[in-house]
Amino acid sequence: MSRLHLELADGKTKYRPGETLEGVAFWDLPELPRAIEVRLYWRTQGKGISDVEVVQAVRFDRIAAQDRRPFRMTLPPSPYSVSGILVSILWGVEIVAEPTVQGANVEIVLSPTGEEIRLEQVEKKK
Repeated sequence: MSRLHLELADGKTKYRPGETLEGVAFWDLPELPRAIEVRLYWRTQGKGISDVEVVQAVRFDRIAAQDRRPFRMTLPPSPYSVSGILVSILWGVEIVAEPTVQGANVEIVLSPTGEEIRLEQVEKKK
């Protein structure tokens, strides 16, 4: 059975721009992968086409089929985590075994306050 797992330091999932995200990547795979990569990404969700952008990646080479490795990333200044009526911007950290596409992820929040920015529906004035 394949297992990929991420554990963020202190279980922290709310961050501010410029902060350091740290954690440990764990895996237990039946076969030796070519590489394991931990990726920091954001994606849009909502109406229309979804966008995904990998912002940073930490690649682990010379690995075993069962291993654990620490990782560290500095978070970018933007975009912020936003929850809107038509579209939302969501951040995450994922672990991927190459060449397969299997993986696991942890969602995080990135904003100046460390809280998701919520866009409310504006009522029209009569």
